[in-house]
Amino acid sequence: MNESSIKPRLLLHCCCAPCAVYVLEYLSFQYECTILFYNPNIEPEEEYYKRKKEFDKIKSRDSLHYAFAIVECGYDNKVFSNSVDSLRNEQEGGARCRVCYELRLRETARRAAAEGFDIFATTLSVSPHKDAALLNEIGNRLSEELNVGYLQSDFKKQNGYKRSVELSKSYGLYRQSYCGCVSD
Repeated sequence: MNESSIKPRLLLHCCCAPCAVYVLEYLSFQYECTILFYNPNIEPEEEYYKRKKEFDKIKSRDSLHYAFAIVECGYDNKVFSNSVDSLRNEQEGGARCRVCYELRLRETARRAAAEGFDIFATTLSVSPHKDAALLNEIGNRLSEELNVGYLQSDFKKQNGYKRSVELSKSYGLYRQSYCGCVSD
């Protein structure tokens, strides 16, 4: 654990504010959370910035019992497009998703290791459409490869998804209707 803080420092990959709001609520008592908004899969570019802006609504809430920092990586859809070019016709949950998970978790793990975080995680598992077992498999492998802790999770369990929906409504958050990538 980083000696400058009481809680372990967690770099939390966040796909969107609706998924993040519950996970932050859940983890903030145990971890000093920093959000990494790294989502090169989001298309079109306007959608990326629309989702990014929603984090301002969370940050501005007086009722929050936790604080967090946010790191935004900028829009770069080319890295995603190049990675999944041959997989565009895959259904959600298929090979394209595996590549997408790997891309985003690798960047999160790389930054966590390079910037001295104790552990990394992702909000992706709060979605009922995301494969928590696969996310954890990738996260654990990257943890070993890059020598940084990984927090295994399935945040949708124990009504996590339901709570994320409730919090999203109370915060007036935009809830998108697709994961981010647009298949051909």
